[in-house]
Amino acid sequence: MVQVEFALDTADIPGIGPFWAALLHGDTDSLQGGDVVGDARVPLLWFQDTDAHETPRQRFHLDVWVPAELAQERIEAALAAGGTMVDEEAAPAFVVLADAEGNRACVCTTER
Repeated sequence: MVQVEFALDTADIPGIGPFWAALLHGDTDSLQGGDVVGDARVPLLWFQDTDAHETPRQRFHLDVWVPAELAQERIEAALAAGGTMVDEEAAPAFVVLADAEGNRACVCTTER
């Protein structure tokens, strides 16, 4: 059996955890300790606790695909949970958001 989980190095789990929970699952209830957990459709995201540092040692971004009718709701949930809008020029195809540390994610739909 293959299992995939995502890991993100951070020194501020309380500062970025709610953003990732809202982005991946639509609300902050899925943040449990140092993990964002949910259903089998979305792999586990866990936060590797690190010391604060100016330049992140590693980065990644996720493309979160949602039905077009749910995109705005998911974007608003992520923004309300501490995220920022980076770029919405390509909406509704995708919108780029960032957490409080600048880690980026895109909310994507099949609409162009």
